[in-house]
Amino acid sequence: MNFGELQVLKGIDVSIGRGEIVTLVGPSGAGKTTFLHIMGTLLKPASGEVVINGKKVYGMSEKQLSRFRNQHIGFVFQFHHLLPEFTAIENVCIPAFIKKVPRHDAEKKAKELLDFLGLGQRLEHKPGELSGGEQQRVAVARALINNPDIILADEPSGNLDSQNRKELHELFFSLRERYKQTIVIVTHDKDLASMSDRTLTMRDGQIVK
Repeated sequence: MNFGELQVLKGIDVSIGRGEIVTLVGPSGAGKTTFLHIMGTLLKPASGEVVINGKKVYGMSEKQLSRFRNQHIGFVFQFHHLLPEFTAIENVCIPAFIKKVPRHDAEKKAKELLDFLGLGQRLEHKPGELSGGEQQRVAVARALINNPDIILADEPSGNLDSQNRKELHELFFSLRERYKQTIVIVTHDKDLASMSDRTLTMRDGQIVK
C-alpha cells in the first residue's frame, strides 16, 4: 500500500480463520490501521488481493463493495462515532436501515443486542447521556446489527478507563461465543493481546515474528 511514494505495507500475506480473534500490535506508524482498513475494504491496496469468504473483494464495483461491507463487516473505532442527535437504539439501527431491513425487525435486533450488552435500560438515551463505556458498547451493537462475518476494531478501548477497558475486552470473547464472528483488533493493550487466539506484530509495514 502506497501513499504517494511512501510505501506503508510491504509484502503482507496473512490468513485469518473463521471465528478467530486476532490482535494486531506494534509501534505507532507500523501500518496497523492501514492494514485494518484494507481488510475492511475502506482502502484499496496498490497491489495484491483481499479475499473474504472466498470472494476477491477488490474485483467488485464500488456499489457492490459498499453493499458487501454493509452486510459482512462491522467496525468499532477508538472514537465511537455515534450520531449525537439520535438515541442509542436509533444509532444501532442505522446500518440495518441502510441494508433496507424493515424498521420493526431492525429495532427488535437492536434491542436484543443492547440487552445482551447490558444497555436494555438505556435504549432511548442519546450519546451525551451515556458514559464512555456505554457509548462504546452502543458502537459494538451497531457493528453487530447486520450479523457480519467479521468485526474489525481499531483501538476500541483506547479512550476507556481500566474497568471499562477490561469489560470491553471480555465482551469481545462473549460475542465470539454467541455470534461466531471473526474479530481482528488493533491494540496497544498487552492484556488484550495476551487474551487473543493469535497476535500479529507489525513493524515498518511488515508482519514480524
